[in-house]
Amino acid sequence: MLANLLAWSKKEPIRRTFAYYSIFLCLGMSAGIVGPTLPSLAAQTGSPLASMGLLFMVGSAAYTIGVVVAGRVFDRLRGHPVLGIVQLCEAVIFFLIPFVPWFWLLLGLFCVRGIAESFILTGSNTMLIWTHGEKVSPFMNGLHFFFGLGAFISPLLVAQAISAALGYSWAYRALAVIMLLFGLRMLTLSGSPQPVFEKSTEKKQALDGRAIYPFVFAAALFLFFYVGAEVSFSGWFYTYSVTLNLANAATAAYLTSAFWLSFTISRLISIPIAVRYNPRQVLPWASISSLSILLLAMFLPHSLGLLWLMAVGLGFCMAPIWPTGFTLAGQSINMTGRISGIVLVGDSLGGMLLPWFSGQVIGSVGAQVLIYLVFGAMLMNFMTFAGMVYFRPKNEFHE
Repeated sequence: MLANLLAWSKKEPIRRTFAYYSIFLCLGMSAGIVGPTLPSLAAQTGSPLASMGLLFMVGSAAYTIGVVVAGRVFDRLRGHPVLGIVQLCEAVIFFLIPFVPWFWLLLGLFCVRGIAESFILTGSNTMLIWTHGEKVSPFMNGLHFFFGLGAFISPLLVAQAISAALGYSWAYRALAVIMLLFGLRMLTLSGSPQPVFEKSTEKKQALDGRAIYPFVFAAALFLFFYVGAEVSFSGWFYTYSVTLNLANAATAAYLTSAFWLSFTISRLISIPIAVRYNPRQVLPWASISSLSILLLAMFLPHSLGLLWLMAVGLGFCMAPIWPTGFTLAGQSINMTGRISGIVLVGDSLGGMLLPWFSGQVIGSVGAQVLIYLVFGAMLMNFMTFAGMVYFRPKNEFHE
């Protein structure tokens, strides 16, 4: 049994897969480490806390540009060296962040970070599809489980560094070392996968840009509305809970942590589910369950018990949607780096625009509108899933 497991782990596709998992773990840790250290970074640069929001705006804008460029790069160059170099750049950036004394320089680092992370997201997702093809579904869910695990671990790393009187900078140093090790491992990984272009006339039609354009557009909108809903809910749920006097500050923090913990557990559970069920079976259940929880919250807005149900239930139900939707796209068309980049633009724009729009509406109308905004985004996400199914190229290879 052990010998079989060791032999399995040495197979080239599995070695690649765990390398992608390792850098996605770092990607999750990088996403989770910034929030708890924002007040410290503001004090470090002598900046008002309100101005720190620019870090996210600049990073998101750079990220959006990066995913378009990254797709073309991975079509033309060997992917593993590219990912390795980008991961080493990330290590340098996170080592430097706690030592930067000027806000403008910190802004520049976050801009470079946005571009680097767009390469990691695009490269890991795309090359995982190239590696496993039609069987990618459980591996894709595993990849995004490691992102959730990293996002859950890094705030704990910050807390441990601060409680040990080491200071928040040590959390950044520890993350930089982890990124360095995984980046070096990626550089030494052989056999970068390449996109497979089909030769038959029928399969060539699936590669025709005009034929797949509606599907690609629907897939980009799918990610746009999902990521917008996820980031809006997780980002504004604390404010929603406290502003409406549904929870005190400590309880609201625990509610947010419960969302991410449930989110991470769900992505782990979704791995075996993806082996048994295809994306077109999983996505309706995940979407309808999420919408049902939000609909219930509209009718019982002042229930603390329902607040916990939202935190845990939405985290659990929303978690499989991103990787399952991207898997559906990869199983429906030949996912070149360029097409992958176009689809992932939806991810980056959704994470940038919808949370900003939610903040504007909350500021004008009140925090209670958050549930309606997230419900609307999730409803549009479900409709764009229907669009993906409708526009999915009909050929024997994908069916």
